[in-house]
Amino acid sequence: MKITLPDNSSRELPEGSSGYDLAKDIGPGLAKSAVAVTIDGVQKDLNDVINGDSKVSIITIDSDEGIEIMRHTLTAQVLARAIKNLYPKSKLAIGPTIQDGFYYDVESDVTISSDDLNKIEDEMKRIIKTKSSITKKLVSKSEAIKIFNSKKETYKEIIINESDQQDDFQLYYQDDNEFVDMCLGPHLPNLEFIGSFKLTKISGAYWKGDSNNSMLTRIYGTAFNNEKDLKNHLDNMEEALKRDHRKLGKEMDLFHFQDEAPGMVFWHPNGWTIYRKLRNFVRKKLQNNYIEINTPQVIDRKLWEASGHWDKYRENMFTTEIDDEHANEKRVNALKPMNCPGHVQIYNQGIKSYKDLPLRYAEFGLCHRYEPSGTMHGLMRVRAFTQDDGHIFCTEDQIESETGLFINFLSDIYADLGFKNFDIKLSTRPEMRVGSDETWDKAEHSLETAIKNLGHPYRIDEGDGAFYGPKLDFVLTDAIGREWQCGTFQLDFNLADRLEAKYIGEDGKKYTPVMIHRAVLGSFERFIGILIENYAGKLPFWLAPQQVVIASIISDVNDYSLEIMELLKKEGISVDVDLRNEKISYKIREHSSKKVPIILAIGIKEKEARTVSIRRIGSQETEVLDLKNAIEQITKENRALN
Repeated sequence: MKITLPDNSSRELPEGSSGYDLAKDIGPGLAKSAVAVTIDGVQKDLNDVINGDSKVSIITIDSDEGIEIMRHTLTAQVLARAIKNLYPKSKLAIGPTIQDGFYYDVESDVTISSDDLNKIEDEMKRIIKTKSSITKKLVSKSEAIKIFNSKKETYKEIIINESDQQDDFQLYYQDDNEFVDMCLGPHLPNLEFIGSFKLTKISGAYWKGDSNNSMLTRIYGTAFNNEKDLKNHLDNMEEALKRDHRKLGKEMDLFHFQDEAPGMVFWHPNGWTIYRKLRNFVRKKLQNNYIEINTPQVIDRKLWEASGHWDKYRENMFTTEIDDEHANEKRVNALKPMNCPGHVQIYNQGIKSYKDLPLRYAEFGLCHRYEPSGTMHGLMRVRAFTQDDGHIFCTEDQIESETGLFINFLSDIYADLGFKNFDIKLSTRPEMRVGSDETWDKAEHSLETAIKNLGHPYRIDEGDGAFYGPKLDFVLTDAIGREWQCGTFQLDFNLADRLEAKYIGEDGKKYTPVMIHRAVLGSFERFIGILIENYAGKLPFWLAPQQVVIASIISDVNDYSLEIMELLKKEGISVDVDLRNEKISYKIREHSSKKVPIILAIGIKEKEARTVSIRRIGSQETEVLDLKNAIEQITKENRALN
């Protein structure tokens, strides 16, 4: 067989050779670290036979793919077996990998709590010490059902029965053949490759995510190749918990959620102040290039059907049915899940010429989408959110210039918000798409050319574009290294045509404009959550909800404290005064916990000299300035971006 390697070199192997045979043929070092193989783009087990001439790459344990396979093996062959050893009557459901880790869902006749994690870990370590080889058997559907029925693994039987597959179900065993699990694989060739791991938490999870089904126990874990990488990750997890926007939101009195409006934010005064400041900041940035508009919240289903959203998003839309007295029929309306069809309606008012393009609309549009209850997560995933939405109507020849303008616009906003760098993903045509290959070629070329001309590095996500066109996604990295996809720039050759948007070309004929969907923040709710976690609540001064607190040391300085408050208010500073009969150390500690950027401590010395003692959050130092200079400094700091 002719085997083509990733560097385009080739090797000849006898028919029937496996991935492991190829690794040995290349070199003993590679064979030692090999854990799996990719054959013509599909991951396979290392000992799987290579059938004929193929493009093959060896996956090693120190690669990203290798670590993923190690985590997969750890959950399916080690965690699952440990559970069965400790809780013999338990039933295994599913055990996938997730970002940086894994979980397994189980049904148990006894309660498994976080107190049991150490016991489960110890059993996993005992299993790993056996260094068992992992072997795979391919069986028919009927045989797979028989095997798991004999073990009373109800959930495995359900999975098999619901599968359209008839043959080649992959069952993985260890040396003693006592434990078996079914998996798509690949798995490690043996347990010696398992690195360092830690079980992290336990939660409940409905079978198939449906609240009508059984509640299962979900056991989470994380794993890396060595103890150092594991420790770094656990430290980051601990830091992430400290930065959790839900925890800080409560401490800073920003927002809350309640059952009467699931997934919808109750903004408190402090949180709404952040929201308004961020919105005003974006609005100022928009003024030169965009026309701000506003579209209805509730729109008849007929428009959603015409746009194509009804078929694709119906299950995620909030709908209402009302009696139409004039038409003598019931009308179905929907709360808008996105703003784009409404923007086309505004574009369609009046005749547009090629001279009017590009036409850029912006809207702070409140949208509603039904998200399953199990997926909602504070501000990060909600059912009601406001997008910093925008749509650009342009000609195909203007795509490249509009791409460049948007990336510069986005870069400016991100830099001001503290994100100097971001990654760009170019997502290309998916299998299911609309439009001709010629149009897709032009669109993808325009996007890629614009990025190259701007000098931005990027990576390509093959086949991950929207069904209506290719897109750019902009990914931020926060202070502790987590990635957040926020901005997006999507070319659409479908919607404008569906909704009959046209412009008159230079030749007097009608043409359909290209419609570009774009957002910088994504949604205000989620982006505020990201900002809170990135800054650990210590927001930039101009964005902080309460910027200054004046804390009196004794009551004799209350009049001076109130005078300072009024002077700062006149300069547009969000300021409060704390005149309580409490120790100054207590006041500083309390306001620091609420992440107030500046605390002015006022005592007799400050009053007599008309000075202030400035204490900034995160610093143990105190700076004394005369009142006039202090107000000028604070005001200048506030005006930096406000």
